[in-house]
Amino acid sequence: MNEIPGDGTVQEQTFYEQVGGEETFRRLVRRFYEGVAGDPLLRPMYPEEDLGPAEERFALFLMQYWGGPGTYSERRGHPRLRMRHAPFAVDRAAHDAWLRHMRAAIDSLELAPEHDAQLWRYMTYAAASMVNTPG
Repeated sequence: MNEIPGDGTVQEQTFYEQVGGEETFRRLVRRFYEGVAGDPLLRPMYPEEDLGPAEERFALFLMQYWGGPGTYSERRGHPRLRMRHAPFAVDRAAHDAWLRHMRAAIDSLELAPEHDAQLWRYMTYAAASMVNTPG
């Protein structure tokens, strides 16, 4: 929590602010996509030749979700994550591969344990919600 100068009131920081803001989320997503780029299971799910646009969309989404600027919604509307992922067969193997790269990305941030745990809980929930194919 931070005291607002001059009036003595206390303002709570968002998770986004607590972990370092934009730079932290950009580092997270950059590291994640480094893993995806070399993954034979996940890479085909990103049809763009350059992963840059996917990286930008994911970074903006995470920043907005965790209390940062609303740029993602301004540019793309409601996230509709399941709908946007529906064209791709996401099975348990893809889920596991996605989480493996995300775990490495989160670890690279060296967050405080409580922030790490909170971010990981969300990522495991999100990964599970994207599974749309048995097996």
